[in-house]
Amino acid sequence: MKKNKSMFLSFILSMCLACPVWAQDAASTAQPASTQAPAAEQQAQTAQVSDTKAPAPQEAAKPETVTIQIDKTSLNNGGEITVTGKAPAGKPVYIEVWSADKKVKANFFDSKPDKETGKIPYILYLTEDMPAYYKIFAPKEMKDKIAEVKKEGKKWSFSDALKKTGADAAYSVPAQIKIDRYKATILASIIGSRGELLPPMDAKENSKRSMQLLKSRFRSVDKLLGADVDIKPDGTFTAKLKIREGLAPGNYKVVAAVDKKLRSEPATFENIITFPNMYFSNAGASLNLIWPFLLTLVISIFGVLMGAGGGFILNPILVSLFPIPHPVVAGTVMPTVLFAQASGIANYSKIKFINWKLGIAMGIAMLVGGFIGPKLTELITLDQFKFLFGWVLIILAGLMVWQTTPGYLAKNKKEQAILKEFKKRAEEAAKAKA
Repeated sequence: MKKNKSMFLSFILSMCLACPVWAQDAASTAQPASTQAPAAEQQAQTAQVSDTKAPAPQEAAKPETVTIQIDKTSLNNGGEITVTGKAPAGKPVYIEVWSADKKVKANFFDSKPDKETGKIPYILYLTEDMPAYYKIFAPKEMKDKIAEVKKEGKKWSFSDALKKTGADAAYSVPAQIKIDRYKATILASIIGSRGELLPPMDAKENSKRSMQLLKSRFRSVDKLLGADVDIKPDGTFTAKLKIREGLAPGNYKVVAAVDKKLRSEPATFENIITFPNMYFSNAGASLNLIWPFLLTLVISIFGVLMGAGGGFILNPILVSLFPIPHPVVAGTVMPTVLFAQASGIANYSKIKFINWKLGIAMGIAMLVGGFIGPKLTELITLDQFKFLFGWVLIILAGLMVWQTTPGYLAKNKKEQAILKEFKKRAEEAAKAKA
């Protein structure tokens, strides 16, 4: 009995000691199974990724560009030049052409009431950096828009024309010129001053005023805008540009533009001027000297007969027939008249037709007027100049015609005596030379 109890206790004790070992073996046996599952899953995922092709890297979009070529590198006093190139498809192309070497003076006097305040600013805008030639060529589809601008007559606005044709996208070079502005007064002009120099303008205002200066300088719509660019659906374009005669010599730049940022590199051609054509820098134009010479010869003969030298006749004719700004015409006529007057003074002095006391008194007045006049020419437009000068000529012509009528001569016997004296002295001078 005791033996059986001892055997039973030994069995219980051995079972208690064996249970932790079995549990540990069971855990160690189960662990590889649990770790095999993630490994198999990972291998499956790896296989799945390897079976799927990686997407190809996207190519970077090429930047849009505008290219340009010209068929000539030089012109002889103007001519035609063909421009070709390529721009992004579906976009309009504008061609900007300007004189790169020659600059001219331009002025604009703002004497119109301000739309907001109603006050007249009386500001003179002046630049000496204006290109001697500037023009924008728009797509051919803009011909109707340009025709509408022309119908506005003298009231046309260059800024409005740029907006209507879309050419403001290409407008660049004149917007960057240096512009001075002065608060002008009549008193300042009398003492030979343009007035108070005002502070510089910001870029937007400078661009706006440059458009007004361009119109003031070139006046005509055709000189600033054209519609000659033929654009294909794929973006290629062709334009035959007519560069007029009488322009400045030197290098000209040609740029094709889609907008203010997307522009081509400039192409360059040279405009060559040869004698008898000569370039006049202050006029910004080239002229054939033969025609002004012949014209002045005829006018000086007639002018000296009237004791005027011919300047009053030369002035309107030069403004009308030649591309010279009216302030330059007025200044140029002064020394030319001096030559005629010098020879006229010598000949009139020989036949004793000069009253020196009266002549000196009037000469002093003319000296003062000659100081004031040049400043005032900057403050008036060409139309105002023609209007004033035309009326002066009409009044003078009317007075002279009236003084030659029989009724006037009959009432003024003194006039008859003077005419007879003139005739007598002229005959005596002719006999003395013979």
